[in-house]
Amino acid sequence: MTTPRDLLMVAMDAAPVRAVERGDLALALAAAEAIDLLTARAIALDGERLVPGYRPALTDRLLDEAASSVVQQPPYEPIGEWLWRRGRGLSEAYLAALESDGQLTRQRHRRWLLLRTDEVVLVDTPARREAAHRWSSGEPVLTALAAAAGIGAERPDEERSGEERPDGAPDAMDDDVTTVITALEDAVQELAAERQRRDRRRDDAAVDNVRRGY
Repeated sequence: MTTPRDLLMVAMDAAPVRAVERGDLALALAAAEAIDLLTARAIALDGERLVPGYRPALTDRLLDEAASSVVQQPPYEPIGEWLWRRGRGLSEAYLAALESDGQLTRQRHRRWLLLRTDEVVLVDTPARREAAHRWSSGEPVLTALAAAAGIGAERPDEERSGEERPDGAPDAMDDDVTTVITALEDAVQELAAERQRRDRRRDDAAVDNVRRGY
């Protein structure tokens, strides 16, 4: 159950055509959590609503927090609404978790004399190599999550030809996972539409300021 961490490592390692939007990645991380929790039977889906499962012991703190955040009483929460709620600040939370686990390091770069900047870099660890193998093999769940977040959109399918899937990787997504991915895609589209509306309002305000002589 490492899908959110694998997704973040792939996002940091990949070189997408466009920069990955932080909000898109946060939503995708929440969806990855939901998929891992479904696999662990910590949650279940009733139609498009998340329902609590039998709450097995989860050693991953963030996954345990995700399971605890599921509404425990009916009417249960639609998966799309849970993605929005759970996704707030989730990218930063997973970055902090990776750094705490020694999966990330910060490299300090000096620019001029007074300005210093820190760059977060992945450490070469078995976990990073496993995430890279899962990604390069085209494992369907990770590939679908990455595609929804806009990660690795430029990678041609032929790059994956002849590669073996990791042991235990599914050949296809089941109905519950497909429901989660669909909810993620809808949320990402909604977020993109909100960005467009915000950009239009900013452009309109700039035009008004020009007309007023600002």
